Amino acid sequence: MNNGAPLLEARNLRKAFVVAGAAWEKSDRRAQAVDDVSLEVHRAETFGIVGESGCGKTTLARMLLRLVEPDAGEIRFDGDDWLAARGSDMRKIRRRMQMVFQDPMASLDPRMRVDAIVGEPLEIHEPELSRAQIRARVAETLDAVGLSSDTLRRYPHEFSGGQRQRIGIARALILRPELIIADEPVSALDVSIGAQVLELLGNLQRQFSLSLLLISHSVPVVAQLASRVAVMQAGKFVESGPTEQVLNAPAHPYTQSLLAAVPRLPV
Repeated sequence: MNNGAPLLEARNLRKAFVVAGAAWEKSDRRAQAVDDVSLEVHRAETFGIVGESGCGKTTLARMLLRLVEPDAGEIRFDGDDWLAARGSDMRKIRRRMQMVFQDPMASLDPRMRVDAIVGEPLEIHEPELSRAQIRARVAETLDAVGLSSDTLRRYPHEFSGGQRQRIGIARALILRPELIIADEPVSALDVSIGAQVLELLGNLQRQFSLSLLLISHSVPVVAQLASRVAVMQAGKFVESGPTEQVLNAPAHPYTQSLLAAVPRLPV
């Protein structure tokens, strides 16, 4: 594929959900979670999406990974029609994009040890690997996220929130994907621990030439890593462009209100 072409390209994505009414009522009302959204993520860049809770960010992320199917629109990954992919073609594309979830405790199976959690994608996508090869890859990947090999046989509840998020990042990284979608990766963490996780994501993005799609309700989080940013409100992108331009000279009133809500430290 042409290296100048986007790695991930979405056009006019839409998704609506039925709005639940009272238990005795049959509801046919639908809420538009994502409304005509288009985006491009290029190779080895960090693209940020910022907006308040409930604006459709997570639904959009899940559609891009096909964890939720869109009602309308087009998604292409490395030039291929992602929505048309089935069977082995779908598995080949899926291994090239991975997700880091918001809540590290909820996304890790509490009954599995760390070596099984991080190694599971390899067992699914690279079944030809031996147990020793999988164990070596897991140890190598844990080291890349700042965790030692003595964590292999421990369970998620034995770790802090920041360590659990590192385990989640290792699981996403183990297949050496080209794209990682990080959905509110630090919102469940203390500010100082979240800053360390963001620094780790930035280092991994550069080390592995990853494309990173960073989703957050926090302007400072997105500003720390993203070179381009889109601002999302009520299912739509209301403003997008280079991060410095959008954050320093916001054109849309909603972007202005988001920035006005960011606390300023006294000088």
